[in-house]
Amino acid sequence: MRDRRGAPVLLAGLVAAACSSFSSNAAHAQDAPSTASQIQEVLVTAQRTTSPESKTPVAMSVVSGDALRSAGFDTPAELAKRLPNVHLDGAADGLRITIRGVSNSDATDKGDPSAAFMLDGIYIARPQNQNGLLLDVDRIEVLRGPQGTLYGRNTTAGVVNVISHAPTRKLEAAFGADAGNYRSRKANGMLNVPVNDWLALRAAVATGRHDSYLRNGQGTGHTLGLDADIRTARLSARAALGDTASLLLRIDHSTNDYNPDGFVSDNNFFRNADRGNPVWYGAPAGERLTNGFRPRNGRPEQGWAHNRASGISAEFTWDLGPVTLSYLGAHRKFDLDFLTNYIYRVAPTATLGVRQNFTGGQRQDSHELRVATNGTGALSAQAGLYWFDERSHSNYVFRDLVPIGLTPYYAFPTDPTVAKSRAAFGQLTYRVMDRLRATAGLRYTQDEKSRVGATSFQQGPVFNPATDFQLPNAARIETDKRTWRLGLDYDLAPSTFVYGTIATGYKAGGFNDGCAAGTTLGVACPAAAAVAPGYLFYQPESLKSIEVGAKTRFWNGRASLNAAAFRYDYTNLQLSGNAIVAGAPRFITTNAGVASVRGLELDGKVQATADDRFSYGLTLLDAHYVSYTPDGIHSWNDKKLDRAPSHVLAAGYERRVRFAGHEVRGGVNARRSAAYMIGVPSKLVQYRVPAMTTVDATLAWHPDDAPWTLSAYGHNLGNRIAPATIDSFGMSVPGAPRTYGVRFDYRYQ
Repeated sequence: MRDRRGAPVLLAGLVAAACSSFSSNAAHAQDAPSTASQIQEVLVTAQRTTSPESKTPVAMSVVSGDALRSAGFDTPAELAKRLPNVHLDGAADGLRITIRGVSNSDATDKGDPSAAFMLDGIYIARPQNQNGLLLDVDRIEVLRGPQGTLYGRNTTAGVVNVISHAPTRKLEAAFGADAGNYRSRKANGMLNVPVNDWLALRAAVATGRHDSYLRNGQGTGHTLGLDADIRTARLSARAALGDTASLLLRIDHSTNDYNPDGFVSDNNFFRNADRGNPVWYGAPAGERLTNGFRPRNGRPEQGWAHNRASGISAEFTWDLGPVTLSYLGAHRKFDLDFLTNYIYRVAPTATLGVRQNFTGGQRQDSHELRVATNGTGALSAQAGLYWFDERSHSNYVFRDLVPIGLTPYYAFPTDPTVAKSRAAFGQLTYRVMDRLRATAGLRYTQDEKSRVGATSFQQGPVFNPATDFQLPNAARIETDKRTWRLGLDYDLAPSTFVYGTIATGYKAGGFNDGCAAGTTLGVACPAAAAVAPGYLFYQPESLKSIEVGAKTRFWNGRASLNAAAFRYDYTNLQLSGNAIVAGAPRFITTNAGVASVRGLELDGKVQATADDRFSYGLTLLDAHYVSYTPDGIHSWNDKKLDRAPSHVLAAGYERRVRFAGHEVRGGVNARRSAAYMIGVPSKLVQYRVPAMTTVDATLAWHPDDAPWTLSAYGHNLGNRIAPATIDSFGMSVPGAPRTYGVRFDYRYQ
């Protein structure tokens, strides 16, 4: 993997050789197995049109709603165990998505992710609004690699698209209840009603609660975080507008009352962490999950948080014969209020407690108009226009920094932060020969970001002009980019498909706290308060990817293999962290120069018999900085990117046993990850998380012809706890401990 000239050629050769071998086996097979012994095909919409997953030229994973339910997964953060080269971490500030070593840590209202999270095709901008309950899910499609043509900006890493069930012309209902450790209790229900020949309705509700995974060692008696109390509901309506058009409407609402104090000190995992030389050490899970930090400068308060999210969307399709016209639009809003108690390391061996109050909200509107050709001709194409507007307001208030000579209160009021994006895109595929197709795509995106706010130095919780002062935070930036995709795919055999793509990705530039001398957005910035443009603004990040892959079915359709070899050239990688600037804590994003990512992914399934199924996966990854000096002096060249283990092995087995009119299914899944890094560039520190194995298990009982199933599940059976995130102040969010539960499902259809 470190042979940077020969690796792509070598990997491409391995893929081709494997595909040739499997194709030969398939061609000489004589006996066709029963359908029950074959791996079933899955239809996906990864290319914005419906196609079999095994014939889609994208490295991707698909997890069905039935698989989620069987495994006991109910949030996106739990999916990563089943996805190659993917980390989905439940951070304190929302869902942290890392795909092939490409990630982002700026969850503020001015930041953007590197992987797009979507709900039924609608881009969800804020990570705080991404890790809710998975409600009535049909499937989740996870696309690895840049998707800049069809999905646009903020897809340099890939796309996670949660696709829910739409109303159908069938009367059906379902109910489920779940109970487990940490006083976990969950329930969900669904009702689908065909009202008449042209209208169908579907309602779904879910609730999920569990106590904190953390222990309080602070001596306060307060409860801590990593808990949940989520309630969510969705109502959908699908109407047939004549024979050629349809309209799908969805409206949803969710709330979550939880404790944001979901972190512990990095000393729970690493010795000498406070001295900038962290070394992993062994400790029981209970110690990892105990917050024993006792601040000397104040007493923590009871942390609390309440968020509310809602949305309405419309999807209209009209078959005009040669083409189909589609419109997808949505309005979404999200509000969050919380009080949390930070661990705030200001210097080696000097750590304070800092309390923070936050109130804020976000509104977003998006519209996409798209036209796609119909039929089976040699040429297929699609083109469209995209429009996105986001407006946010917030106010952070920090206190308790007086012991180090700082102002009693720091406030960061912002209203508004605005993000606008406009795009035009198109992609066409031409069938050069019966088995060979060529694809070309292009997207042009214009982005505009602006913010009006301030950094307030206050004597009390409310700004007083007589005793307090403010530094303006006002900036505006426009960036634009053309992203493109070129590809070839070829059917080596009816069951073997190979492809190659060259694609680009793009994430918009932005700004940090401060202002440029003069007047911006109606806000005056005196020369004494101005900051240098090189500090205020950071540039767009861009990525160029070369990928070859293959998807094949062999052994009479009983086995599958998906393979992908890829190489990225990454420019201006955006990295974020906290620092003290002009006497105030600030969240700063900078560009990291050049990074390189290359790797190999192999995964598949084997249906050994009608009752025995195996799954397997292997990923190899070399993701490192090529040119990066975090402080302008010290080189991080050749240091690894975050959450990029050099290899990961995954294996699963599921067995079905039938007896006396009953069916019992049992399964086990194991994942072995090599060591990986979590970096804090602003402190010139990398935390090395060692190699680790996690094991999940499931067991289900279903009587024949009965409408119900009783099941049990266990996650992280070895109770191995690793940090999900570590920030600049020494706060670490632990991963989930061992959890288990039993579940009852009833279905009427």
